[in-house]
Amino acid sequence: MAGGSDALRRGLMTMRYRAYAYTDEADRSRTLEEDVRHGLTASPKSLPPKYFYDTIGAKLFEDITRLPEYYLTRTEAALLEKLAPRLMRDLAPRDIVELGAGSAAKTRRLLDARNGLPGTVRYVPVDVDELTVQASAARLVADYPYLEVSALVGDFEQHLSHVPPPVGRRLVLFLGSTIGNLEPLSRREFLLQVRALLQAKEDRFLVGLDLVKDVKVLEAAYNDASGVTAEFNRNILEVVNRGVDGDFRPAAFRHLAFYNEAEARIEMHLVPHRTQEVNLRRLGLRIALSPDESIWTESSYKFTRASTEAMLEDAGLRLEGWHVDADRYFALAVAAPSR
Repeated sequence: MAGGSDALRRGLMTMRYRAYAYTDEADRSRTLEEDVRHGLTASPKSLPPKYFYDTIGAKLFEDITRLPEYYLTRTEAALLEKLAPRLMRDLAPRDIVELGAGSAAKTRRLLDARNGLPGTVRYVPVDVDELTVQASAARLVADYPYLEVSALVGDFEQHLSHVPPPVGRRLVLFLGSTIGNLEPLSRREFLLQVRALLQAKEDRFLVGLDLVKDVKVLEAAYNDASGVTAEFNRNILEVVNRGVDGDFRPAAFRHLAFYNEAEARIEMHLVPHRTQEVNLRRLGLRIALSPDESIWTESSYKFTRASTEAMLEDAGLRLEGWHVDADRYFALAVAAPSR
């Protein structure tokens, strides 16, 4: 029976799945080397948060999403569950593009809400991990008979121009408050690319946003009592070690996360316990680190309705819908082309 199910799934994949790759392992390796060289020779030192998510990091993040202090994932999921039926009925998208799709778990709420409506839907996941995209696509086409998947294997900051032309009314998804990990200039450039994906006046952009709130709530979400976030943060050094043949000792760093009120962002850093030297052999680099400095690993910007409206307007988008939970911790914003 299992063999028959596997054969059916493979058949469905052949008919209803295609992928377009714009990055591969060699590209990712070169990019990591460039990012590490640039970040660890700069002042302040930094590493891009996209390198958190190797196999171990992805598992640790899944653990984080279930922590009592980490409200973001469950709050967004509840909002999406509530909003999905109306959104899918009113927008009736034929083309769903998800940026940073991962396992597509959140998209399933939208697809479930669409079940029973006529017509096919094309789903375009954009993600750098081809194996994850393939695995999630196999499950999706088996579970949703009306769905076709055209995946784009690439970086959502670099490759959005390769998203295929729409096949009908389009909905672009960017969930998880991932937009908060982008610095303001990069965020504006990214949103301009999103705006270019919305080619018809009926097209829409759905984005998840973590909101400004009590500092204690914000800082607790990134400093959980069980220490999972600290382990997640230190794991980025293991990724660097593998990528550039380095000799970081993650246990020699402490996790530091705090809210920078002036910039409306959580900052995550790694701070060495004592002065040390680290060799990055593939780069031919040796860097010195002291307890007086840190490696900045993540910014997580927080938003208000006013700051969201301004951010969207600057990229040719207008805020059309604003959906928040009862505690006003998180928002799902629906944006439309403004011109």
